[in-house]
Amino acid sequence: MSEEIKNTVIDKYSQIVDSDTNCGCNCNCGTDFKFVDGSTGFSHDYSLLEGYSKDADYALGCGIPTGFINIKKGDRVVDLGAGAGNDAFVARSLVGDEGKVIGIDMTSAMISKAKENNTKLGYNNVEFILGDIEKIPLSDESADVVLSNCVLNLVPNKQKAFSEVYRILNSTGKFSISDIVINGNLPDKLRKSAELYVGCVAGAIDKNEYLNIIKESGFSKVEIVEEKKYKIPDDMVKQILDKEEFSVYKSDKIEILSITVYGEK
Repeated sequence: MSEEIKNTVIDKYSQIVDSDTNCGCNCNCGTDFKFVDGSTGFSHDYSLLEGYSKDADYALGCGIPTGFINIKKGDRVVDLGAGAGNDAFVARSLVGDEGKVIGIDMTSAMISKAKENNTKLGYNNVEFILGDIEKIPLSDESADVVLSNCVLNLVPNKQKAFSEVYRILNSTGKFSISDIVINGNLPDKLRKSAELYVGCVAGAIDKNEYLNIIKESGFSKVEIVEEKKYKIPDDMVKQILDKEEFSVYKSDKIEILSITVYGEK
């Protein structure tokens, strides 16, 4: 099942690069998903950030993790699920020429696109590596900062992923991770739907469970620094759930949350 999920994610994100579109979701989250306040979309506007590259922005994130962590000149930063390089290039503007940014992604097409973007930008201290977040291809205590943006919710074994984050961070290391979590009991049919899986919802777990995994991995000072609530359009849910299931779903008042979490080793 784990490999099946990973293959689904790889296939979908490869399609994004091939079609050069800016939404990784069959659910069209860029227009259909709404904040509780009525605004649309999971992704955030990066266009005014230093280091922003339009070619690297597929609007696949659900936060701006670099905005909630003090990245310093000379830091060694690892971006997990780097995609086409959006967060990595923003991080590079913060570490400067003295630092290093490494992007990890398990989709070959995304790594190729990120390397292409990096070649255009001419950075010699940004590197993109093909790899699995459950087994990060970096040595112990090799990073000052770990970033990730709407990726770990797609990882089948989140305990292993956060253990790997802990392993690669040095003794004073820290992380900032944006992700999707759930408050309430998301129906199995929604959770297992491949269409929603890459739509950043079905792989999400309960918020408290998510935070407990982080703490059990050894991290301290764990806190949610940003949280936003989303709505799944009823029309979309009705395509997956029958009438009775839909009624239960509505009565449970399930919340889908975009959170950014900060923690220290």
